[in-house]
Amino acid sequence: MYRTMEDYRKIKELLTGESKRILIVTHRNPDGDAIGSTLSLAILFEKMKHEVMTLVPNRFPAFLSWMKNAEKIVIYKDQVEKANDMLQHAEIVFALDFNDLSRIREFDEFVSKNKAYKVLIDHHPDPAPFADLILSDTRVSSTAELVYHFIRDLGLEDGIDQDIANCLYAGIMTDTGCFSFNSSMPSTFRIVGELLRFGTQKDMIYNLVYNNFTYDRMRLMGYCLHEKMKYLSEYRTAYIALTQEEMRKFNFRVGDSEGFVNLPLSVKGVRFAVLFTEKEDMIKISLRSKGNFPANEIAEKYFHGGGHFNAAGGESYESLEETIDKFVKLLPDYKDELLSE
Repeated sequence: MYRTMEDYRKIKELLTGESKRILIVTHRNPDGDAIGSTLSLAILFEKMKHEVMTLVPNRFPAFLSWMKNAEKIVIYKDQVEKANDMLQHAEIVFALDFNDLSRIREFDEFVSKNKAYKVLIDHHPDPAPFADLILSDTRVSSTAELVYHFIRDLGLEDGIDQDIANCLYAGIMTDTGCFSFNSSMPSTFRIVGELLRFGTQKDMIYNLVYNNFTYDRMRLMGYCLHEKMKYLSEYRTAYIALTQEEMRKFNFRVGDSEGFVNLPLSVKGVRFAVLFTEKEDMIKISLRSKGNFPANEIAEKYFHGGGHFNAAGGESYESLEETIDKFVKLLPDYKDELLSE
């Protein structure tokens, strides 16, 4: 939560005073919560007459591009010079939906060395102390939910309009898998109810996010289920591994594998599901679990990652085959936990 009331007063003073140059950054491979949180604050701060800039390390899925001002987001890998200028001249930096600067490694040193007042808003465990003000709570559904609390606590709730509400709702919806996980707190549903009061177009948002995929993406999903899903019944575990060649075959676009890691969890008996995706310089690993099995422990201990208890991510710098072999060999150590209810 807020580190001190003095910090809280400081950011309120900065935001409600004269116009500031505000930079909002989020993590690599941004998802719905990252983009929704970023754009909701950007819209609000622009309404308050601040000069607002938004920056992400790399491209985000096309099915999130409907949000207002999504086209204004600067992608660091595509616009390095412009991004560096933004990083150099920002007076306030908001870091959203990540707990460590390694998640923005393309420009982490710029943020670390910048003398701007920094605000971290995130719901992942163990936030690194790089910000002047940290709003962190692992119990909430999403960073978008924390952003709503932040707006309300600053007394800026009257500035929420339909566009902001849509962004916040998208963040909450996507980070809870349409409220199927990370959504056990009554406050989450109270906030959703309040967002509806601001005109959130929930049916439209669902269709734009989940019913807006390409034909190639649907074929890729079928291929994953039919050809690539491996079920290790003795460990109640299933995994999918995709090579770069396979993704090229299906004209892969950023975001096409979104949600694939959850597919094996629909198989009766499966408690642990993993998606391995081969990138140019690493293997991206997404992990999901049911019940009391710690997906984040596996990610942190073995794959340079972390995250939530039941939803985590990591990376491997070995080959895809070596990464899968390493993963399968660690499962016997967790057999008792995987087989317990």
